[in-house]
Amino acid sequence: MWLINSSIGRKVVMSVTGMALILFMTFHCCMNIVALFSGEAYNMVCKLLGANWYAVVATAGLGALAVCHIVYAFLLTAQNRRARGAERYAVTERPDKVEWASQNMLVLGIIVLLGLALHLFNFWYNMMFAELVGMHTALEPTNGFGLIVETFKNKLYVVLYIIWIVALWFHLSHGFWSAMQTIGINGKVWFERWKIIGIVYVTLLMLAFLVVVLAFAFGRAPSLCCAA
Repeated sequence: MWLINSSIGRKVVMSVTGMALILFMTFHCCMNIVALFSGEAYNMVCKLLGANWYAVVATAGLGALAVCHIVYAFLLTAQNRRARGAERYAVTERPDKVEWASQNMLVLGIIVLLGLALHLFNFWYNMMFAELVGMHTALEPTNGFGLIVETFKNKLYVVLYIIWIVALWFHLSHGFWSAMQTIGINGKVWFERWKIIGIVYVTLLMLAFLVVVLAFAFGRAPSLCCAA
């Protein structure tokens, strides 16, 4: 099957799964903004998206997309290394038109993957997973707001999340326009437009995540004031 065996097919799978994950991150960002202004409203969303069948199915689907994206990333990287052969060991100057993110997508991807593992441990493990298996936790599984507050009291987690967000920005800002190119946006005018749109969109998305982290880390979130 060309989606599995060919280089173009693998890039198409990478592009489609990547764009789907960006859409999920947009939804997740909107949830975080709710937490920024109202802990009660955020917990209502957490309860709605708890261990309900539709949330479990959606989570499984997202997990499948993420696994597919990661596996294909490693397949493409291995394929490119094989294609370069011994030339990959040659010391050469980086071409001016090749972005730093493009040269380091695998490293960025690994940082993103480690950040994802940390995030799943801090939140999904203590929320949906705990509710599904009936695991005892310090906070109620539906108390997502409390988990946010407790997580970002830990300054180490704050630093790790900031590193993760920065890596995500580099990874997504390159991945967005690269995906558009792969699926057929090849015209010079619209390619440049989509590149700008992608950078602006990803920048705003990552800034929103960063604002939430810093607001809770420094106790400046409006929802904390209301709770007090």
